Amino acid sequence: MNFLGNLIWLVFGGFAAALGYIFGGFILCITIVGIPWGMQCFKIAGLVIWPFGKKVVSSSRGTGCLSVLFNIIWLLCGGLYTAFVHLIFAGLLFITIIGIPFARQHLKLMELSFMPFGKSVVYA
Repeated sequence: MNFLGNLIWLVFGGFAAALGYIFGGFILCITIVGIPWGMQCFKIAGLVIWPFGKKVVSSSRGTGCLSVLFNIIWLLCGGLYTAFVHLIFAGLLFITIIGIPFARQHLKLMELSFMPFGKSVVYA
């Protein structure tokens, strides 16, 4: 069932969204300072391209105060916007019965795109 959901997701916008995150990640990685944020874009792109069967968990690595600082910078420079876009799509998809599984994936993406530092994506 996860394969079918991922295939439908991929055809109806998942591929385009992943390309956007990958493009943003490359742009951020061109600047040396933006590499940490670019790597988070790649992490989000990996979840965007194939979201069914994966979940977002808090990382057990000790990242310290840098993850908090980087999450604040992420929030101010676009994280709030991307999380809001995923929330809007989730709300629109929750209206239809057939869209509920896809809305749940947008909520998962919203959690990761809101504050990606200190989070990991694992297979469920």
